[in-house]
Amino acid sequence: MFPTLNEQLDHIKRGTAEIIPEEELAQKIEKSIRGNIPLRVKLGCDPSRPDLHLGHSVVLRKLRQFQDLGHTAILIVGDFTGMIGDPSGRNKARPSMTLEETRRNGETYFKQASKILSQENLQIVHNSDWLGKMTFEDVIKLASRYTVARMLERDDFEKRFRAQEPISVHEFLYPLAQAMDSVAIKADIELGGTDQKFNLLVGRDIQREFGLEPQVTLTMPILVGTDGVEKMSKSLGNYIAITDPPEEMYGKTLSIPDKLIYDYFLLATNVPEAELSGIKKELEYGEVNPRDLKRRLAREIVSLYHSREAAEQAEENFDRVFIRKEVPDEIQEVVLPDDGGNYNVFQLLVKIGAAKSNGEARRLVTQGGVMIDGTKVSDPNTATDPDTSFVLKVGKRKFYKIRR
Repeated sequence: MFPTLNEQLDHIKRGTAEIIPEEELAQKIEKSIRGNIPLRVKLGCDPSRPDLHLGHSVVLRKLRQFQDLGHTAILIVGDFTGMIGDPSGRNKARPSMTLEETRRNGETYFKQASKILSQENLQIVHNSDWLGKMTFEDVIKLASRYTVARMLERDDFEKRFRAQEPISVHEFLYPLAQAMDSVAIKADIELGGTDQKFNLLVGRDIQREFGLEPQVTLTMPILVGTDGVEKMSKSLGNYIAITDPPEEMYGKTLSIPDKLIYDYFLLATNVPEAELSGIKKELEYGEVNPRDLKRRLAREIVSLYHSREAAEQAEENFDRVFIRKEVPDEIQEVVLPDDGGNYNVFQLLVKIGAAKSNGEARRLVTQGGVMIDGTKVSDPNTATDPDTSFVLKVGKRKFYKIRR
């Protein structure tokens, strides 16, 4: 038994950027209810980024909502399209990958996505199963169904074309290959970020060319990272990974700018709609201390990926370390070799893996990010006592108990 049309639309519209076209979505849902047949909801996963963060969770959580409404989630591993490299939102071509690399990354993606998706009404497929079987004749026929003019309507292609930057012909094949995924699985709905809008609409056109009822496209907003400026990205260091430990996840959430609080509640939590309205009003009229809302937000996010108990413990640990200035109960212990050798602070940071290089270690110290037993170290060449154990703090949240 499916929920009513209005109930489903209320859930689906939450946090959604755009539904194209919305009236077709309503028609598909009504048909699904009448025939008691679940809709086939497609999401393609990019195997070039196997490590998932809250930015990825936005569209994965929307897919889970469709599952909870009784529909079938179809997760497509782009192992074949990963060899092309999706240029969406980029001003240059993305490096291609081997089939082995995309398969390996896809496995990592699934393990992490399982924290969000239900396993009951989920299908996992690889697009190499059908794209890899296409002949060159098939590719020519597919390419004949779309024009260069239409391809250049895509923002990133248009910008590169105007800037006289190279666009390889194989990049034009990416949206066509993604569209063939929709043909192969007979998708009713395809999900993606707003930067995927062009590709999703190509899917509608190509399905129509193959005599299928075109899919409805549903785009989700791009989540801004903890810096409050750029799209959440691991390479930019402004991310909250869904596999982060509770304490780290909690602390990173508290670091977001106040202007992002409502968006994170909307896109990254299950807080009910009625409460969301209250949170928005409180923020707009200054009726609440943003810090208190961020503490609740952090608890909600940690609870989703760990547990309510873990969230409460993470908050207690945060308060102990950053408010009461105490050392956490459990910290990593590092035993140095008892060889009589001594280490300067920057050498010690590299030795224990707290910094990847001497240069990074020196920067950590000079920027005030290193403390020994609660005292800030300002000189990277400061010697450490080989006969004394001490607590080393690196950055905001990393603690090490150092001893021989």
